[in-house]
Amino acid sequence: MEDLEETLFEEFENYSYALEYYSPGTDLEEKAHLGVVHWVSLVLYCLAFVLGIPGNAIVIWFTGFKWKKTVTTLWFLNLAIADFIFLLFLPLYISYVAMSFHWPFGICLCKANAFIAQLNMFASVFFLTVISLDRYIYLIHPVLSHRYRTLRNSLVIVIVVWLLASLMGGPALFFRETLESNNRTVCYNNFHEQDPDLVLMRHHVLTWVKVIVGYLFPLLTMSICYLSLIFKVKKRSILASSKHFWTILAVVLAFLICWTPYHLFSIWELTIHHNSYFHQVLQAGIPLSTGLAFLNSCLNPILYVLISKKFQVRFRASVAEILKYTLWEVSCSGTVSEPLRNSETKNLCLLETAQ
Repeated sequence: MEDLEETLFEEFENYSYALEYYSPGTDLEEKAHLGVVHWVSLVLYCLAFVLGIPGNAIVIWFTGFKWKKTVTTLWFLNLAIADFIFLLFLPLYISYVAMSFHWPFGICLCKANAFIAQLNMFASVFFLTVISLDRYIYLIHPVLSHRYRTLRNSLVIVIVVWLLASLMGGPALFFRETLESNNRTVCYNNFHEQDPDLVLMRHHVLTWVKVIVGYLFPLLTMSICYLSLIFKVKKRSILASSKHFWTILAVVLAFLICWTPYHLFSIWELTIHHNSYFHQVLQAGIPLSTGLAFLNSCLNPILYVLISKKFQVRFRASVAEILKYTLWEVSCSGTVSEPLRNSETKNLCLLETAQ
């Protein structure tokens, strides 16, 4: 039984989902090289968490609670929610890598962590696709947009996107398992280890579904939408002055830059079933491409601040409003020195007292 477990452990350590790359035959120099690569990827994971949690929380707070509810803010709200949920689970993944790919958190969190990662990937790309289609219809077909572009219809689309993303991430809940050997546990995809042909078929199907549905089809859709906007909108000033066009375009480009290497290495990884010639390249490339993909979850809030002037204005106005309200509350409570109580604050306090 122990020999069987050891064989399975060595077999599945090649899969990116297990993220176990140190095989028994790996020499010390190669282990040192891969160790550096994995620590670099670990830095990317930590950077995504440190920047992404507060950034997406701010976007969720303002788009969900402070700003007027519009179709566009609804899209960005759900995009931030998808990233935020994923980042909440990222410390588990960081711990997994930091402990040399040992998973001590049990099978339930193994499944949940993989599911959340897939849910985030599909939900993000689906919402980006919806946003691109929304921009195209809004600018090219204004009559159709005015008739059907409502909050109610948008909520229906949001629900459909989340259900579809959950469906696409569902296989992680089914196949993800843990395997213990030599006091070490890995979290991997168990594609039915007793049947090599079934393992090969399932790995190919899930990988190509992920690439086609979660990357190629959305990429084609977004490319058509934005190219059509560029060529069909004759007056460039209309396009340039579009409130959200350049922000959305930057978000889409960031998604492509971050996720393209991940999908390329996922396809490349399929060759591991036939030969191990590129094994060392995959050992180094898969963790780095995964870290780059994770980094996308913290980029969107940064892009909003750097590119969208409207976001900057609304953000500053919201912060100023919060600070003003806080000052008013403290002033009314009598904890602020008298010089700070200007006439406007006194009037607000009198109104509050009258009520």
